[in-house]
Amino acid sequence: MDWLRLVGRMRMRFVLLGPPAVHDASGEPRPLNSAKVRALLVALLLRPNRVVSVDELKAALWADEPPASAHASLHNHVTRLRRLLAEDHRLRAAPPGYLLRVEPGELDTEVFERQVRTARTAYARGDWAAVAEAARLGLALWRGSPLAGLYEPDQGAPALVQRLRESRLLMLEWRYDAELQLGRYDGVGPELTALVAEFPLREAFHRQLMLVLHRTGRQAEALAAYQSLRRTLVEELGVDPGPAVQKAYQEVLRTPAAPATAMAATPPPPASQAESRPPRPAQLPPAPAHFIGRVNLLAELRAVLAPAAGDGVSRPVVVSGMAGVGKSALAVRVAHALRDDFPDGQLYVNLRGATPGVTPLDPGSALRALLRDLGVDPRQVPCEEDAAAALLRSTLAPTRTLLVLDDAASAAQVRPLLPAGPGCAVVVTSRSPLTALDGAARFPLAPLSAEDSGMLLRAVSGRGVDEGLERLVERCGRLPLALRVVAARLAARSALTADVLAGLLDAQAGRLDQLDYDDLSVRGSLAVAHDGLDPDAALALRRLGAVDLPEYGVPAVARLMDTDERRAAAALDRLVDVALLEEVSYGRFVPHDLVRDFARELAEGCDDRQQAAERVLVWYAEATRQIGIALLPPGQEAGLRLPAPIGEAAPFSSAEQALAWGDLELPNFLALTERYASQSATALLLARAGFTYLQRRGRLQEMAVLGELALDAARKSGDTAAEAHALTDLAGMNFLSGRTERALTLNESAVAIWRTLGDDRRIQRSLGNRGMLLEGLGRYEEATEALESAIAYARRLGDAHGEAIILSHLGNLHEHTDARAAIACHERSLAAGVRLNSEILRLTAHCNIGYAHLTLGEPAEAARHFDESLTLIGDDGDWHTQSQARIGRVRALRELGRAEDAHRECALLLERAGSRTDTQMQALARHQRGLLVHAEGGEDEARELWESALTALEALDGKHVALMDELRELLGRPATL
Repeated sequence: MDWLRLVGRMRMRFVLLGPPAVHDASGEPRPLNSAKVRALLVALLLRPNRVVSVDELKAALWADEPPASAHASLHNHVTRLRRLLAEDHRLRAAPPGYLLRVEPGELDTEVFERQVRTARTAYARGDWAAVAEAARLGLALWRGSPLAGLYEPDQGAPALVQRLRESRLLMLEWRYDAELQLGRYDGVGPELTALVAEFPLREAFHRQLMLVLHRTGRQAEALAAYQSLRRTLVEELGVDPGPAVQKAYQEVLRTPAAPATAMAATPPPPASQAESRPPRPAQLPPAPAHFIGRVNLLAELRAVLAPAAGDGVSRPVVVSGMAGVGKSALAVRVAHALRDDFPDGQLYVNLRGATPGVTPLDPGSALRALLRDLGVDPRQVPCEEDAAAALLRSTLAPTRTLLVLDDAASAAQVRPLLPAGPGCAVVVTSRSPLTALDGAARFPLAPLSAEDSGMLLRAVSGRGVDEGLERLVERCGRLPLALRVVAARLAARSALTADVLAGLLDAQAGRLDQLDYDDLSVRGSLAVAHDGLDPDAALALRRLGAVDLPEYGVPAVARLMDTDERRAAAALDRLVDVALLEEVSYGRFVPHDLVRDFARELAEGCDDRQQAAERVLVWYAEATRQIGIALLPPGQEAGLRLPAPIGEAAPFSSAEQALAWGDLELPNFLALTERYASQSATALLLARAGFTYLQRRGRLQEMAVLGELALDAARKSGDTAAEAHALTDLAGMNFLSGRTERALTLNESAVAIWRTLGDDRRIQRSLGNRGMLLEGLGRYEEATEALESAIAYARRLGDAHGEAIILSHLGNLHEHTDARAAIACHERSLAAGVRLNSEILRLTAHCNIGYAHLTLGEPAEAARHFDESLTLIGDDGDWHTQSQARIGRVRALRELGRAEDAHRECALLLERAGSRTDTQMQALARHQRGLLVHAEGGEDEARELWESALTALEALDGKHVALMDELRELLGRPATL
């Protein structure tokens, strides 16, 4: 084997084309005496330079029955294989398994498949010398049956072995065609005679043997070879030999045999013009045995493709979608349904745009194949692609023919194959929508519905699957290919239930392993698309797997790729074009669940995975901090509530723009914080930076989850400042949720840390919060002491904004004893807000003044201030103040007798509180609505509303004692002591 000639100098050679073997750089074989080490090596070589999971390796060594000691045994076999390879870092651990590094040219199957591609290209352009050389070099690599000794013959060969065997037979066919074209017949006859005996139904070898015999002066033997083939085909399959053999037979019949010496260098004679016309092409693959759903889509396709729909222009139909979504099945199904509408035949060409290990078919080769199948003498087909395309159009023009161009790689590959006449129709399938193909009708294909997925699963498996069906369907992403794989597994193993199989698919790390069966492979199908990507697009997909987000935007992907946004956008566009991503809105991208799994696998072996995560965390944290800057008043407030600058992110031009960005990115912000809170200090900064946005939006549930995560991570890392920030944020969340006792406890813990750290500004704010919380609990003397201490801190520090906030708290405290004094405090806070240009101080002051007027029995004045507050807040303003102003306005409107306005305001409040899971405000609104309904005679409805409100308030910790007593009285229950 002249391997060095093929690949140049190398360090090792790995053999799979025969009994598995390893040779060192000098060509000496390494001993592979252990069957388990041999199986381990093969399992790693089947996926070179990619991580093979521990579970896959155990299955390769022990099939479905690994021993209890499998994990330890696997480790021992890995150690032995490393020792055998004798090269550092050749085989390394890479969670969740191992990765074997194989350099280009070291693996014989890769070298062989490269020669197959070379031979195919040369064959298509008629370079027969190059075909013969590539075939010789490729076939010389074979040392027997691939993976010999690893499986029992009666068990059936693995899909890889079958594919390699088929590729070898194709190479043999191409080689002998090249030898025939070059007039080199010496030694070919005996080889072909052996192949004909070994493969009695493979017509190509019979055709080649007939021509060799005839051209070497053995016409009678050539005719006997034809008769032998025909007899075998009729007896075994009930068919006659195909057009290629018939053409060779005509050559044998019409041309007298010449002496071998005269024929040795004589090219084949021209075909007779009287040669019989080939039969009408009917090349459609069999219709899918189980085709479920797509009813409306089938009808639309038939309407576009039917001859009656023609307007004088042949309009191609493009069916596009991701790998495994069922494009080819749909195209073949609709083509069979329309067969009678195209009496001149149906042509089918697999353009191999996404076939594993095979380069896409070039347009010239496709043109020659189509013209040959339409009866055009191959020697009459022009070499120039444009001329051949024109001949195809001329040949099809008077006919009504249906063309199915399956698995197209690009519009350029399809364009020369399109007919121009109105009687023909074309169905193209491609992962890309082929938008550059003018005038095409496009039908993007989505995964099946849940109902159709279940029907397909039952039909293919042949089992009445019920338990676990819904979960199994969702784990397959409703992708037809994945559903067919799990259905095949269910059909093969009667003891395997849908519920158990769904459980196996629950584990994301091994899901694609379960979706690989025989020659059906979701991973393999996705790998083809990945292998055809340019470096930027491949990097983008790998980085999507490194940091799994609900949705991806261009700026985030640019950070993941560590590049500029222009290149990131181009890479994402490419992924959309090959259906690895879906653009759900402009500039926002989502992969299918199984593409996510594939991207995670790609990322597993990458050393820079953590760096990519950190880059995107830094960007999100700084962008979220910029939201806080846009929302908080200028001056000290932002410095107190936000972290220091974290990275680089553009500032927002307005609060509205900042909130819109936060609304868009909230799912990603939450996912990043939850995933990395315990791994990255940046994630803690992200959680802290996001509190202002979450508070403004009233996202109480998210505040609770992230607050607990941040607190736990800060304590584990020993970061006391981060712990105090998390305690403060959690206290604020509990206050907003109506859990005042819990808020007070958390705030006290924060105060203690701030005192230890000597941070006077945060001590002052925490004391102000303590006073507010104690006032809410009715502990007025303690509240007064805390607020007086806080205002002293504020004055000493020169914090005018902080002082104004404490004045607001003091006003709320005074309201319990002297509402006029309360209004005076709030008006001082309002004046400070005007002076400091602080919107939050102004709208809070108006809201608080409104409540003081309600206490004084002045609903008209109260309504005026609530209206002023809501005008300043707007619909996107701070939720806490907005909800307080709205519930106050409901009370004022009700007391003014404006029941209709009060109902409308109350309904709006209930809707917005419900969307934020703010149970406290929902309870307050139901109380008011119950009063409104009761006044209108709706006693039963009122009682239901009050019951619901009381139940919600009782789950809190005592802030609304007076209101709960009122509700019990309304419901006719005794008040609690």
